[in-house]
Amino acid sequence: MFPERPTLLFAHVAYRFAERYAARAGKLPVLEATSLEELEAKIGQADVLLVSGLWRNHLARSGGRLKFIQSISAGVDQYDRAALSAAGIRLASAQGANANAVSEHAIALILALARRIPEARDNQAKQHWRGMIGDLTRREDELGGKTLLVVGIGRIGGRLARLAKAFGMNVIGLRRNPANGPEGADEIHAMSALKAQLPRADIVALTCALTEETRGLMDAAAFAAMKPGATLVNVARGKVCDEAALIAALQSGQIGQAALDVTAEEPLPADSPLWTMPNVLITPHTGGETRAYEDNVLDLMEENLARLQRGETALRNQVV
Repeated sequence: MFPERPTLLFAHVAYRFAERYAARAGKLPVLEATSLEELEAKIGQADVLLVSGLWRNHLARSGGRLKFIQSISAGVDQYDRAALSAAGIRLASAQGANANAVSEHAIALILALARRIPEARDNQAKQHWRGMIGDLTRREDELGGKTLLVVGIGRIGGRLARLAKAFGMNVIGLRRNPANGPEGADEIHAMSALKAQLPRADIVALTCALTEETRGLMDAAAFAAMKPGATLVNVARGKVCDEAALIAALQSGQIGQAALDVTAEEPLPADSPLWTMPNVLITPHTGGETRAYEDNVLDLMEENLARLQRGETALRNQVV
């Protein structure tokens, strides 16, 4: 039986879930953890856990009262689903909570590269007023008429497609099951069509989940298939890209530039060539962060708590 008054444990290094829960007059008992050590110490007192980056799979075997994990993130590749199932712990993702934020972040990265905003910011810091440019390859660009390939048409990819259409772009979408519809793209194909569609794209945006099928999806062969000088934008997961192959493609000029909100290892190691490459824009996995994020996740949690208390078996964004 799921408890009538479960104890909530909010575990994150920065997000202010307890504060936002109190602001909505939440009446359930609350614990907080801002480190793995705190999480390990308090998890035995919790019935419900909100967590993402602090999760470690040994916690599923720690016993205690834990019945339900509401993941703070849409991605759930960090959870051992078999271990959770064996421990009788339910899991739901936060899919959809950051769809607006991540799609807007992706279009912002695309615009930043097209309009050379990082270069302008660097010039501002140097108090350098750049003159007019005669070389067409070095000028700012326009998005209208360009082709965007969205790899992973779902909530995020679909909204990105609709935003891109507002700029007059042609949008090709890839998804696991094309029968689910184009979600705003002009055409839709199966993920298996990636290599065939890459040469058509001026910009390739990765918005897919990290699965065994998508791990290393953008490998050396994929970068070789891209249009020379094309742009890669990754707001999915770092390991969707073979990072060594990405660096090689950027260094050789096979692809022109990349905007990365995610990297294979986070934080990005200090010795990574990506830090100093002039054709790379990096944001520190902040695509999903907005002032509304805590409330978006709490809405999901409260809906799932209500379902559990009613004895329902299906959760919103159910994983386990």
